[in-house]
Amino acid sequence: MVVRRRRAVSKAREGRVVERKTFKRAFPDCDEADSASLAPARDYLAYLSAERGASPATVSSYASDLEDFAAFLLEERSRSIAEAERDDMAAYAVDLARRGYAPASRQRRISAVKGLYRFLVREDLSESDPAADAPLPAVERRLPDVLSVDAAMRLLDRPYRPDDLGARDRAVMEVLYGCGLRVSELVGMDTGDISFDEGFVRVVGKGRVERFVPFGGAARAALATYLRQARPHLAAKSPAAGFAVFLNARGGRLSRQGVYGIVERSGAAVGIGALHPHTLRHTFATHMLEGGADLRTIQEMLGHADIATTQIYVHVSRSHMREEYLAAHPRALKDT
Repeated sequence: MVVRRRRAVSKAREGRVVERKTFKRAFPDCDEADSASLAPARDYLAYLSAERGASPATVSSYASDLEDFAAFLLEERSRSIAEAERDDMAAYAVDLARRGYAPASRQRRISAVKGLYRFLVREDLSESDPAADAPLPAVERRLPDVLSVDAAMRLLDRPYRPDDLGARDRAVMEVLYGCGLRVSELVGMDTGDISFDEGFVRVVGKGRVERFVPFGGAARAALATYLRQARPHLAAKSPAAGFAVFLNARGGRLSRQGVYGIVERSGAAVGIGALHPHTLRHTFATHMLEGGADLRTIQEMLGHADIATTQIYVHVSRSHMREEYLAAHPRALKDT
């Protein structure tokens, strides 16, 4: 084989995860032998993109996980994906742990492999599923980070720079908190997706599923100001602006990384460290629930396919409820 492989050496004792750097992401430059062995993974990635509507970022993540599995098989077991057996899955789980991966990361990688083999069996591309009985590492369910109402108001009411980018940043923050959007949904918004008359924004979520999310007064005002006063100046800088709602300083569509930067800077401005866009989505859902919104309504607004995903916010709300109780009730902390 032309592609050089490096045997992974565990550095878990040093607190570092050891990555396998065997194939280029999404397998574009493998030699002929490698390419043939990776054909099943290529088919699966194409299916995720074309049939499941997975985003490029999701496909890239799956490609990275399957790349690692293929490298393990070839390096440690001298097998291809098509030749894998059940004991290979157990050995791979041990290998991931040896290389220092956390349980959540191990679970994600093994889940990707299980999805691959389910696809191959379903499409009659494999007679057996070596991953069918592979257990997933147990992962402690962690409650999402949520801002208090006071912290959220402090974040959103802060002064922004008095220019086009400041107007954009304010609109980004108000829409993230006011609509509970994912970053990919926010950057994918086009001007035709916003209906000021009806107070709804059209969102294309995971799996390219369309939904309509309402927006309120603060988000409406910030969006209107940005679209009327700031966006035309930014759009004039580049023909790449198209119909994108949120633009960068050069006039192109704002990227995911750009949104991360806006949110992190906004948090730092009011003393909230390492603020992530998804925290605003969690905060939106939790504040809606605490305000009396129905769980099914929140599920629809968030674009969750399964209400079980939305129910995590019930636990967050209960946790908040107990904190409020302990802080407010005069006998809550009394021992006798």
